[in-house]
Amino acid sequence: MEMNSYGETDPLAASVMEREEPAAQGEADSQPMYRIERPVYDEAFIRSQLLHRKKTSTTLRQRQAHWFRCSSKKAKAAAFSFLPILTWLPSYPVKQYLFSDVVSGLSTGVVQLPQGLAYAMLAAVPPVYGLYSSFYPVLLYTFFGTSRHVSVGTFAVISLMIGAIVVREAPDAMFYVPSANGTNGTNATAVLDVEARDLKRVQVAVVLTTLVGIIQFVFGLLRFGFVAIYLTEPLVRGFTTAAAVHVVVSQLKYLLGVKTQRFSGPLTVIYSLKAVGSHITNTNVSTVMLGLACIVFLYVCKDLNERFKKKLPIPIPGEIIVVIATTSLSYGMSLSHDYQMDVVGKIPTGLLPPVTPEFSLLPNLITDSIAVAIVGFSMGISLAKTFALKHGYSVDSNQELIALGLCNFLSSFFQTFAITCSMSRSLVQESTGGKTQIAGLLGSLVVLLVVVAIGFVFQPLPQTALAAIIMVNLLGMFKQFRDIPALWRTSKIELAIWLVAFVASVLLGLDYGLLVAVAFAILTVIYRTQSPKSAILGRVAGTGLYCDVDEYEEATEYEGIKIFHSNSSIYFANSDLYVYTLKEKELDEKISQWQTRALEVLVATQSFPSPGRKRRSVCSTLINMDVTEDIYVTSTTYTSEWQHGLFVRNKTKIDISSTF
Repeated sequence: MEMNSYGETDPLAASVMEREEPAAQGEADSQPMYRIERPVYDEAFIRSQLLHRKKTSTTLRQRQAHWFRCSSKKAKAAAFSFLPILTWLPSYPVKQYLFSDVVSGLSTGVVQLPQGLAYAMLAAVPPVYGLYSSFYPVLLYTFFGTSRHVSVGTFAVISLMIGAIVVREAPDAMFYVPSANGTNGTNATAVLDVEARDLKRVQVAVVLTTLVGIIQFVFGLLRFGFVAIYLTEPLVRGFTTAAAVHVVVSQLKYLLGVKTQRFSGPLTVIYSLKAVGSHITNTNVSTVMLGLACIVFLYVCKDLNERFKKKLPIPIPGEIIVVIATTSLSYGMSLSHDYQMDVVGKIPTGLLPPVTPEFSLLPNLITDSIAVAIVGFSMGISLAKTFALKHGYSVDSNQELIALGLCNFLSSFFQTFAITCSMSRSLVQESTGGKTQIAGLLGSLVVLLVVVAIGFVFQPLPQTALAAIIMVNLLGMFKQFRDIPALWRTSKIELAIWLVAFVASVLLGLDYGLLVAVAFAILTVIYRTQSPKSAILGRVAGTGLYCDVDEYEEATEYEGIKIFHSNSSIYFANSDLYVYTLKEKELDEKISQWQTRALEVLVATQSFPSPGRKRRSVCSTLINMDVTEDIYVTSTTYTSEWQHGLFVRNKTKIDISSTF
């Protein structure tokens, strides 16, 4: 039996023997058994006898030379890393994959077309720019992306964030020009110059996209792919649910056919609802009826696709059916002229030549671009990892940052706005059998065909139909309200993160709401470390298990032995609270604050009788510390005295040596 430095029974060795007794008793049962017996080590012995650090012989200059040395092998690895298409395209199995990718690409393309038109409305730019944003980035992602199944392009949340920024920088009030009515120019009124407004808004969206691309590309080069972990799942789900509320509210005016201004900044939802309510008497009945009919049809299509997804060869393309049907109806019945229904309007045929963004607008967009870049990457990498896990391959988060950055940066010269991965289109691309990004490439070619050849066909498309497409596509986000009861049962802190992200984003806007949500999430991390869960452990009879005596009635303490457990390490922010909790849990003998500041993770207070003496309630304190490379100043302040042996206070022996 192990003895400590006072000649007393070593508590750890005794506990090992105690574990053997129930093990022997349980051999009659068919329970798997284990026995562990080893010496008790202290840190000084481990550092001096057992472990020795490796001595690195390389100098800084040698490491730099190795880093910057170029070889054919290193150049090939860099090329494959930067252009992932080189790793799979040469070995592309045409017979096995091509047909599936063609079907998937066509299915994704017919969904991407109406969503591109619709999400351009959210971004406050003319619809044709949504088509541009559905072509160039998808084409580029085929070469630089590492995911095989995500569909890159326009996305509701990112489009709404862009729209809020664009409206703030180019509000309607900036573009009213005087229009003379009456005799000799008297009784002048102001008229909105829509063409000038749209031109300015496109410039703002393009510059924002350029900056977003630069930020994502630089973050990728700096290996900042881990930044998405700070957007926890409850935060992202609460934030996207709030974004869905913003989107629906912004589309009410198109669904009802009323004319209201678009708001930005805090309380946008309230102002928008108030504006729509004040114009409710001007509702266009024809617009409402057509919009509601589209919503019902799209909902039925989505429900059928979900119910019979294993039986349907491809999902029912509800969006493209709505676009074709409402465009034909609008053209045949002259809905714009006879029923005053708002339509998409002019869609130029062909692609625009590349132009340099208006970089003079950059200073006002830096903060916004960081938020859009991080949210866009977070959405993209979460979808990419989901599909990669399902299909058994891996994605590189840093390369995904680079890919999204290049998609945004290079595409911005062709008049696009910021993009990311779309959940609905990615599900279509994956469920229809897509194997590689060849499917995404073919989907972009469908959009290109429309832009180059038949874009003018969609000019009579009613805006209420696009609003219906947007609203129905957000049903999945509204289902995230189901998270609330689940989080209430599992984690109140994560529920608080969800609610703060939702409420802050709804009331303050998506930009300030995201900032508040991230700050609150970080505060919860601090709170968790400052308020660790602690317990007095007791042994469950007949087992080697030790559980919280306050939580489990089977757990009982040994007489004179007190085991204090905490699930957090100690640092300056929680040391005082840790000591207070330890004192509160300690029933018999107080331990002074300066003796316990260096405790980390587990404090075991155990009692064994000294020779010729009565058993005391607590007569020996053993401090068990984890091996760590980082020692906090608060912890090390008192370590120097403890390393010399024992501190005796009121004849209570406190063994401060670290044991393992």
